[in-house]
Amino acid sequence: GPAAPLRSPRCLRSTAAAARQEQPGEAARPPPPSPPERGSARGGTGPRGTRRVQPPPPAVQFGDPREAFRSKSSAELVRALVVLRLCALEPLVARSRQLMNLSRKLLGQHLFEKLMKMTFYGQFVAGEDQEAIKPLIQRNRAFGVGSVLDYSVEEDLTPEEAERKEMDSCTSASEKETGGATQREKQYLAHRGFGDRRDRVISARTYFYADETKCDQHMEAFLRCIEASGRRSDSFSAIKLTALGRPQFLMQFSEVLMKWRKFFHQMAAEQGKAGLAVMETRLEVKKLQETLANLGIATKAESQHWFTGEDLGVSGTVDLLDWNSLIDSRTKLSKLLLIPNMKTGQLEPLLSHFTEEEDLQMKRMLQRMDVLATRALELGVRLMVDAEQTYFQPAISRLTLEMQRKFNMEKAVIFNTFQCYLKEAYDNVTMDVELSRREGWHFGAKLVRGAYMEQEHARAAQIGYEDPLNPTYEETNEMYQRCLDYVLEEIKYSQKVKVMVASHNEDTVKFTIRRMAELGIHPSENKVYFGQLLGMCDQITFPLGQAGYPVYKYVPYGPVNEVLPYLSRRALENRGFMKRAKRERELLWNEFKRRLITGSLFCNPSH
Repeated sequence: GPAAPLRSPRCLRSTAAAARQEQPGEAARPPPPSPPERGSARGGTGPRGTRRVQPPPPAVQFGDPREAFRSKSSAELVRALVVLRLCALEPLVARSRQLMNLSRKLLGQHLFEKLMKMTFYGQFVAGEDQEAIKPLIQRNRAFGVGSVLDYSVEEDLTPEEAERKEMDSCTSASEKETGGATQREKQYLAHRGFGDRRDRVISARTYFYADETKCDQHMEAFLRCIEASGRRSDSFSAIKLTALGRPQFLMQFSEVLMKWRKFFHQMAAEQGKAGLAVMETRLEVKKLQETLANLGIATKAESQHWFTGEDLGVSGTVDLLDWNSLIDSRTKLSKLLLIPNMKTGQLEPLLSHFTEEEDLQMKRMLQRMDVLATRALELGVRLMVDAEQTYFQPAISRLTLEMQRKFNMEKAVIFNTFQCYLKEAYDNVTMDVELSRREGWHFGAKLVRGAYMEQEHARAAQIGYEDPLNPTYEETNEMYQRCLDYVLEEIKYSQKVKVMVASHNEDTVKFTIRRMAELGIHPSENKVYFGQLLGMCDQITFPLGQAGYPVYKYVPYGPVNEVLPYLSRRALENRGFMKRAKRERELLWNEFKRRLITGSLFCNPSH
């Protein structure tokens, strides 16, 4: 029958069957409370008795300029003051690329590189290659600050070239033949006006697909990055999935995942369960089988194969996690791209046909991910998979989840990134935590607000689909806190959860420190990490590191010319950021004045 390709090799387990086995050394964990209850501080004792007594958490001083910039030479203070001031000048930043190109013509390559290293490049980039960045990494380490290595080279394409590459690599052969995509959703199609994915994006690197050879080169660059990280203990490396394959697959798989999720919610509504929290929505299997049979999607016998498991007879329900595992990435990949059509009652392919090359392109992307994860595991490096645009993200999250299932059995090697500006961020976090609990693997997450806000709002409004982002910055902050609080409470009860709080927001960092203290999570447990970008917010990073909190700088590196596209966007990011960052400039200036007055201007950084 048409449903056969969707059977999962894993037996689907009911909620009753999936009740988590208590792990050795963990407090027995009650079921997670419903969202309104979360956030209340709970006592630190479990049925097995009290937790071991922790020393009080270290105090962190964010307002002391001497502590914040102890690692900086006076020349670095001056550079930071100049560069961060320039980043606040609107006309300069808006034309940063043109000004850089003009400077290169006037000064020549050698002098231009010197100027960049004294200013923007020196502030935001660690060096040209793995060797050049060692001194900075070692100095940061001496002050308690780790590194997330991030090879930041981008192709220098014109907007027209970027648009052409994107339209070509996001459109399938069958769509090119027929001249359109009748069944496809607008959100998950490439649109010429948004073909240049760099437009209105801050900080995030952008990769455009050229061919499979280029993807292999990106994989090799990431491997070198992992190997450079592997020489230090407790390190991270960052990768982007759009660098590793044709984005057409990510777009199509994202659409399939979203359509299956919508189908689940339609089934829930038919069973009178609309509006429940995502992890509380459970479909009754008997009713579901009847509906699937009535729609002609699967006979009763076929759907019984879908929902197998020794305890299904006990609970007789299926939740969204069970439902999701019907789509398994180990089946023939093009057969994944089947979606239920509620009007015709058939499972239909998203595309009329796949070429053999397209099927190979999908497989190669998964193989490259596998190579990187295997090397990271061998070297003890944790691999962070960056988040991207919403039309790629469901697939990126799902593929990262499959990597976590495979590589996170012993410890958290693969970290997924959750963008808290998404309306469904809390659902995404809670589902992945619950799945890790059921299946017994280690959950690793990085929480960010999100780098694509302006582009995403504009795209939804212009193309005409529901905006996937929270409407206001305040609502994004609330979402960030809600997701973070959920994960912190999970950490209190589980040995298998780790999170990186990637934020430049001092209030968010203070909130995290306070909740860690309330929940009895000591920084020495190494379960909660903090992350900021190199060249920004040292007054948050270094006090955290010196107080003993695990904190990391995202450390971009690469040759001067090839990092310029990244640098110009960092300047754009700082333009908005600098309007809120007077405090950082004031602290820098206060420290410079202190050194001047005390005659310590030429002293070396001490630790």
